Amino acid sequence: MPSVDPSTDATEEGPHILLAFLQSQSQNALTRLYQKPSSCLSLFRLMRPLERQLIMNLLWLESPIPVSMMASWITREGRKAYNDALATLASLHVVPKSTSKLALNPTFKTSLRHAITGGDVSGSFGAPVGSDRQYPAPSVEALDAYALERWETILHYMVSSGTGQHPTRPSQEVLFLLQRSGLMTNMHGGALQITSSGFQFLLHTPHAQLWELLLQYLHMVEERQMDLVEVSSFLLMLSTMELGREYSTESLSTTQLAMLADLRNYGLIWQRNPSSNQFSPSRLATTLTSCAPPLPILNKAGIGSQTQGFIVLETNYRLYAYTDNPLQIAVLNLFVTLKSRFPNLVIGAITRESVKKALANGITAEQIISYLTTHAHPQMRKNNPLLPVTVQDQIRLWELEKNRLKSEEGYLYTAFASQADYEYVLNYAKQLDVVLWENPSRRCFFGSLDGHANIRGFIERRTAGNV
Repeated sequence: MPSVDPSTDATEEGPHILLAFLQSQSQNALTRLYQKPSSCLSLFRLMRPLERQLIMNLLWLESPIPVSMMASWITREGRKAYNDALATLASLHVVPKSTSKLALNPTFKTSLRHAITGGDVSGSFGAPVGSDRQYPAPSVEALDAYALERWETILHYMVSSGTGQHPTRPSQEVLFLLQRSGLMTNMHGGALQITSSGFQFLLHTPHAQLWELLLQYLHMVEERQMDLVEVSSFLLMLSTMELGREYSTESLSTTQLAMLADLRNYGLIWQRNPSSNQFSPSRLATTLTSCAPPLPILNKAGIGSQTQGFIVLETNYRLYAYTDNPLQIAVLNLFVTLKSRFPNLVIGAITRESVKKALANGITAEQIISYLTTHAHPQMRKNNPLLPVTVQDQIRLWELEKNRLKSEEGYLYTAFASQADYEYVLNYAKQLDVVLWENPSRRCFFGSLDGHANIRGFIERRTAGNV
């Protein structure tokens, strides 16, 4: 066995958001989840390269191996990355929390072997409908258009809230999920308003956005009296299905049948009608555990385009966006001052005012830069660095400018009768650790909101002669 240098594989990022959620679940729940080969294969895809390599090293071993043997394959520089990967696998109960022997969880090992070799996977990857179907299966293009329409309806409703626009309203179940996840909040009058977290959510990649909502869906499982393992396994099974095929609902449990209605609202599932016993997963579902993009960019003919970059940014802060997509234009309007709009082009500029507006909404400078980088036009990708350094630095400087001042609620204490009174009360406030600012020459200081009751009581007692 060749030596392993994890420092070349491991990334600085933590585990996938779903893996972090599963780490908090019981061993019994995870063992039930691992009984499905599709679940094990999907989780394997979500793991980091080093974690996958460790699993593959142990997958075909029939007996445990000493920890010291595995450690001998690791270089000194990669020791920390190796320990982190091993800790992640142990928290997922994929390997035991042992200091002497290493072996895969028997259930996980058996299921992953079946998934890789194709043995005993009946029903785990769905039940495709045969050639005797009554209607033809939907085309990939139709599924892409359906998923894009459902997903953009959600995002466009969020970005348009509070602007006076009236976009298509998502289903009540979707709106409830947006509230529970903290992306929108209920304002006076019953209208929903996007929150600071919601603005940040809009700048995330579609893959990250989708998992953020699905994770909140998983958190709501218990109060809806649904089985968490069945919900998780169905989502993971969808990620292993084939785009453009129809699957039967006959093998699904009651919980999973109830999920179909929810997943239709998000665009993950297409059904001819709600009572149909067949369904087709969209690209949103089949790429849940993949690095492939979950949404195509559709041109006016409704055909998917592989070119996702549409932004050109110049050193003079002018921005050209080659798009006519209302959602993309609305997102750009969060941090760009738009000046002109043509049939397939939007022209604007990144200004101090537009960035300050974005910062006030909770969007960070790094999120703005990340969005511009992710959606840069192919012509921009020939540049090194990709974005003009002057623009990147100026966006960060505007953020630092905003953070120079920090506001705190509290009370200003002044007009003390004597220097002795001032120092006596000030020392008492310092003992409570509630002094935010002081000016001895003017005999005043500013205390936090939490400490006001104690300081006021102290002053009243001193005035009454009890101190």
